[in-house]
Amino acid sequence: MAISKGIAAHAKPGHIVRRADRWLLNGVLVINDTLAVLISFAIAYAVRFWSDLPIFEEGWVNPDFYAMVVLAMTPVYLGLFAAYGLYNPVNLLGGATEYARMFNAVTTGVLLVIIVSFLVPNFIVARGFLILSWGLLVIFGITGRFAVRRFVYAQRQAGRFVNHTLIIGANPEGLAIVEQLRSAKTCGMRIVGFVDDYLPVGSEPIPGVPVLSASTAFAEQIRQHDIDTVIVANTAMMREQLLSLYSTLDTFQDVEVRLASGLFELLTTGVRVREEGFVPLLVLNKTRITGVHLIAKTILDYTLAATAVVFLIPFFLVVAYLIKRDSPGPVIYRRRVVGQGRREFDALKLRTMHIDGDRLLTPEQKRELEEHGKLKDDPRVTRIGAFLRKYSLDELPQLFNVLRGEMSLIGPRMITRQELEKFGKWQHNLSTVKPGLTGLWQVSGRSDLSYEDRVRLDMHYIRNHTIWLDLQILFQTIPAILTGRGAY
Repeated sequence: MAISKGIAAHAKPGHIVRRADRWLLNGVLVINDTLAVLISFAIAYAVRFWSDLPIFEEGWVNPDFYAMVVLAMTPVYLGLFAAYGLYNPVNLLGGATEYARMFNAVTTGVLLVIIVSFLVPNFIVARGFLILSWGLLVIFGITGRFAVRRFVYAQRQAGRFVNHTLIIGANPEGLAIVEQLRSAKTCGMRIVGFVDDYLPVGSEPIPGVPVLSASTAFAEQIRQHDIDTVIVANTAMMREQLLSLYSTLDTFQDVEVRLASGLFELLTTGVRVREEGFVPLLVLNKTRITGVHLIAKTILDYTLAATAVVFLIPFFLVVAYLIKRDSPGPVIYRRRVVGQGRREFDALKLRTMHIDGDRLLTPEQKRELEEHGKLKDDPRVTRIGAFLRKYSLDELPQLFNVLRGEMSLIGPRMITRQELEKFGKWQHNLSTVKPGLTGLWQVSGRSDLSYEDRVRLDMHYIRNHTIWLDLQILFQTIPAILTGRGAY
């Protein structure tokens, strides 16, 4: 793996363009943050001193003093944003971490003003102005970051703001990493290819992603393909090979190296790095959805579920009467399913089958049912049941499961203990989230999907969850239900 001196210093035009993109992004963020600070202070001043709202007491109105405060606090805030890593590429354009850092930086700035007002008696800032400026800056700061993020995501579709990425190792871990990165359209990584010691050069273990060379020539691939990021699939290499690889990568100062953990099936749940005695250790999250996304998802679940239950009471009464009239038996069917943490619970559904329906099945139908879990023409389904199933109305009682904290409005399909085995190595991931009343499977074909496709969609949701994905699925569910496509 010998590398000639000067490789690291050699920058190709593409690399220069991508470096310019990073500088452009930081410049846009600085301008965005500056405008957010100035606009927030201006609106706060106008509301506090010009609105005559009864909640504000009369105070000392001094435009020159507040202009001085704004001019002093603008560079202070920009410095705080930098100190909180809001211009560091590692913290940008992904997840809610950036927004949390913005909130913390703005709050720190307000605390600094309060501290100065205690230390300097003549430095008196109206409390209403301070609170308003804090709230507005949180809103405008996060909104501005959101807008910049959407701009960058759009540019990535055109090939801007992306990193050329090389994967070391075409083993199952390396393949899983590539599939995940390619499915995340906004991640900003363009996978150039693999470096692998076992597959022939030129082969494509994943269509469009070839094996470029063996590990002995990977430095040449970095130079030839203008690589920005190298991801090492840890399980693909021996310890000695890894040490040699890292020694070589030290020569490429502009190339970022990322080490996969070797536990890809588990790490889709998310991890934290914690140091114990200066030893970095990975801590696996018990749940996949955490932090701001968990709070937003919980609010969405309980608010919409409670509202829907109130409005659906007349519907439940009418349907209960129709079910009882159509066939004898209970109105509610309880299905024993597996939830978060592999805890079992009864999922509530409106009964859509005859209570002794299994006697109506032919031997061929029984075999089809065991293989696919569904029958397209199921003789067990009642007349009112067929209608309820077509439009997924039979699942509405699961709103009560949502209110009981057993389910979510959006999530993977609920499954039985027996079905859990079909998820193989992905079982752990499924148990880290609540099953959903609707989900990707609902808006992607419902019962027309193969079991493999259902597993794939569930795993995609778990790996890529954001509150925005939940809202997208929620809006797509309405036309999917109204058309009745794939429901039986």
